[in-house]
Amino acid sequence: MGFERIGVDQVWRGKIADVRVERWRMEDGEEVEREVVGHPGAVGIVAHDGDVLYMVSQPREPVGEAKLLELPAGKLDDDSEDALATAKRELAEEIGKGARTWRHLTTFYSSPGFSDEEIHVYLATDLYDEHAEAEENERIEIVKVPLGQLDDLIRDNRDSKTLVGLLWFKAFGGGAA
Repeated sequence: MGFERIGVDQVWRGKIADVRVERWRMEDGEEVEREVVGHPGAVGIVAHDGDVLYMVSQPREPVGEAKLLELPAGKLDDDSEDALATAKRELAEEIGKGARTWRHLTTFYSSPGFSDEEIHVYLATDLYDEHAEAEENERIEIVKVPLGQLDDLIRDNRDSKTLVGLLWFKAFGGGAA
């Protein structure tokens, strides 16, 4: 493998992430320290009905965006809930839809230089109305984007999970623009 973890010190634990200092012994014997933001993982959903992509717009205070356009998404909250179950729950909570057809597109690290977060991206089609309660502190606006505007959506977007999801959809998921 090239390295071995030899120690971990938990620095802080919050609701959505933790911070730890990890010590590693490299293959050549050198020891290094890394600050790591731990995250339970997340899902992103490319949802479309054949005509429009269902996106969400919401405030993202850490980056100063009042209305960041994103895929419906959410974090894995429960160890007993797998990524697909999380995706199904989040799609219902965020856009009020369920999907009869689900396909895993990819799983990727959001920022492996300092975080262990993995994001699982799914394609959801054959949509139907589904009711679920959104979290009370979420300020989500549903945005329908015509599939023909996929290239513009990719070009103008700044959210990594959305870009990865839309690019995978375009390249491998049948998302011709």
